[in-house]
Amino acid sequence: MDSLPEPTTEEGREGLAAVLDQPQRALVALDFDGTLAPVVPDPEQSRPHPDVLPALSRLAPVIAGVAVITGRPAAVAARLGGFADAPGLERLTVLGAYGAERWDAATGELRTPPPHPGIAAARSALPAVVRESGPDAVIEDKGGALAVHTRRSADPAGTLAALREPLAALASRCGLAVEPGRFVLELRPPGTDKGMALAELVARVEPAAVLYAGDDLGDLAAFETVAKLRASGVAGLRVCSGGEEVPAAVTAVADLVVPGPPGVAALLTALADTLRP
Repeated sequence: MDSLPEPTTEEGREGLAAVLDQPQRALVALDFDGTLAPVVPDPEQSRPHPDVLPALSRLAPVIAGVAVITGRPAAVAARLGGFADAPGLERLTVLGAYGAERWDAATGELRTPPPHPGIAAARSALPAVVRESGPDAVIEDKGGALAVHTRRSADPAGTLAALREPLAALASRCGLAVEPGRFVLELRPPGTDKGMALAELVARVEPAAVLYAGDDLGDLAAFETVAKLRASGVAGLRVCSGGEEVPAAVTAVADLVVPGPPGVAALLTALADTLRP
């Protein structure tokens, strides 16, 4: 049995204690890429760490809820995660596109918003922008958003820097927002973020404790929501899936830093072991 790691902050220790004391009123929400699944050069090849699904399948039935909150389309995250066929995850929810989309394992129902008109305009213009400023960058069409990855470029950081301004200009012309990440810039509709998605989930579940785990700048909004929940009396634990590429801004506000997706998987396994001895 893996032992539970100890958070480095008092509020984090209180959050973990609340999860353990009242698991039936605990919500666990998790980012996908970089948290449940290692970041890989080809986004389509992303899969959860092998210990994640067994841990979640044991943990989910004894807590109030489990959710994945991701920038990916909800259906794509559900497919790559293998969530539809995993025993014990019948109540899992995937909030995709930063909360704009929702997939429920119980029914397989997928809810998506109407397409933002700016995406079509950006889709037409984006290849020329990339050819001009970052020719070896890779465009990922998410349907409701467009991501430009530089991880496979000869100079990932330099290419990302060269693309930042032209992509911001394109997003502004199309009425879109730019979401920065680890060697990626994403053009997406404004008005949603992971913090809002987590807050809406909390309003539905009404937990007494929330654990949120993430690894990138887009997860800071969810970490801020956890901070606000604490102020309202809901215990919270902010977990960073750490690593060399993880922004310092994320690790700085985490209550607990674990070594990447293997560390997140070990944490989930230890929680399941503790709550289901």
